[in-house]
Amino acid sequence: MDAPVIKKKLGLKERYTAMTRGLAWDTTYQPMDKVFPYDRYEGIRIHDWDRWEDPFRLTMDAYWKYQGEKERKLYAVIEAFAQNNGQLGVTDARYVNALKLFLQGVTPLEYGAHRGFAHVGRHFTGAGARVAAQMQSIDELRHFQTETHALSHYNKYFNGMHNASQWYDRVWYLSVPKSFFEDAMTAGPFEFLTAVSFSFEYVLTNLLFVPFMSGAAHNGDLSTVTFGFSAQSDESRHMTLGIECIKFMLEQDPANVPIVQRWIDKWFWRGYRLLTLVAMMQDYMLPKRVMSWKQAWEMYAEENGGALFRDLARYGIREPMGWKEACEGKHHISHQAWNIFYNYGAAAPFHTWVPEPQEMDWLAAQYPDSFDRHYRPRLEHYRAEQQAGRRFYNKTLPMLCTTCQIPMGFTEPGDATRICYRESDYQGDKYHFCSDGCKHIFDHEPEKYVQSWLPVHQIYQGRCFKPDADPGRPGFDPLAAVLDWYGLNAGRDNFDFEGSEDQRHFAAWRGNAPPGAGGQTGATAGEGAAP
Repeated sequence: MDAPVIKKKLGLKERYTAMTRGLAWDTTYQPMDKVFPYDRYEGIRIHDWDRWEDPFRLTMDAYWKYQGEKERKLYAVIEAFAQNNGQLGVTDARYVNALKLFLQGVTPLEYGAHRGFAHVGRHFTGAGARVAAQMQSIDELRHFQTETHALSHYNKYFNGMHNASQWYDRVWYLSVPKSFFEDAMTAGPFEFLTAVSFSFEYVLTNLLFVPFMSGAAHNGDLSTVTFGFSAQSDESRHMTLGIECIKFMLEQDPANVPIVQRWIDKWFWRGYRLLTLVAMMQDYMLPKRVMSWKQAWEMYAEENGGALFRDLARYGIREPMGWKEACEGKHHISHQAWNIFYNYGAAAPFHTWVPEPQEMDWLAAQYPDSFDRHYRPRLEHYRAEQQAGRRFYNKTLPMLCTTCQIPMGFTEPGDATRICYRESDYQGDKYHFCSDGCKHIFDHEPEKYVQSWLPVHQIYQGRCFKPDADPGRPGFDPLAAVLDWYGLNAGRDNFDFEGSEDQRHFAAWRGNAPPGAGGQTGATAGEGAAP
């Protein structure tokens, strides 16, 4: 009698391989190069796809179980927050404007990442890379959903949150994050992973999620903290995918090194410019502050990022072009960004304000080399003008950087008294840039950026009006027509926080409404609105 054959139980690694890479096959009716053409045209050479190491060996059944448990915990907190009127527990109604900016400019990026990873997950020849990208695509869709659900509670009580998806497509400053992801999604698959998984997720994402979620906790926003923690475990997997992608390309062929270096240069600078919005949120939009942008940059960029690039030096990778300029800019970008939004607060669906004296003292302590010298005098001038009934709203349209699409308000490295201006000529037209980094990106692939949808240009060309708008009508107000096309409720979603509905309602709910609280200070609805 034959002895019974005992089947060997597969280990975790073997089981994962069988349930992922073991399901892939080489095509026969059509050549593999024709079925998977996109991972070759960028010039990246891959000799052995089996050398791809999957960051987290999660099979699909384990993934759904793991994420389902996180969902139950998250939605229990969100429901408890709503039932207990958690919106009344935040420190100050000004804080909600940070959530407005997050919902408008960050949450849509999660959906863009979902689409982007789903696309590149189809176009890698190697099964390991396909599975990793597809798993992250599911993560990003979940993040978009949970952030939208958590923040939707505030939409019941505050203005400026009801139309975020349309604003993402139309409002002037939201072209900054939108252009970042459209730039990445129209690149090849390896450049997309370098842009999103490495430069943004691995190098820069901690500057968004960690300090901001800490700020949410200090300002009494348990709902936001919970979705941040729920996403952070996914982010650790995404960061590991980013470093694996870079090392995989660098180890496959020496010819990949200069291509990867160029991508790192480009996407570090694009990500750094995008994080200008986060710097402003951190320094100016959290009533109870945890750390300054400067502190966060030193901790998460200079220390962590510096160690990363020292490690990558063995592959021939240097720190990104523009690294020193970014480190110098930590003293300035949050203040310069807040000045831009204070000027154009009539055309933004969130409120701005002049920091209180004690808040300016905190900024001075955090920025001893720049704030009192360059930025406090301007803010104090704004406060004096507002108190005199002359709250300023800029009525002109600003020059935009062709690459990052931010108004040209940044200053020269080493000289905070001079606006930085660069330009390039291409096919008889002149293009403007806010920095050497943005000019360098344009000059390498100008055919891509001459197609940029720059909001100011579109407004001047009359493309930001509703179909029934009649610019030839007597008394036609083009700026009010732009706000109407945005879908912005002028007088409620925009203008200064002082005297806003958000301020008055929150004070009434908390039982400390100021006597005779009136309406907006300065301009009236539709007046002085300049995108």
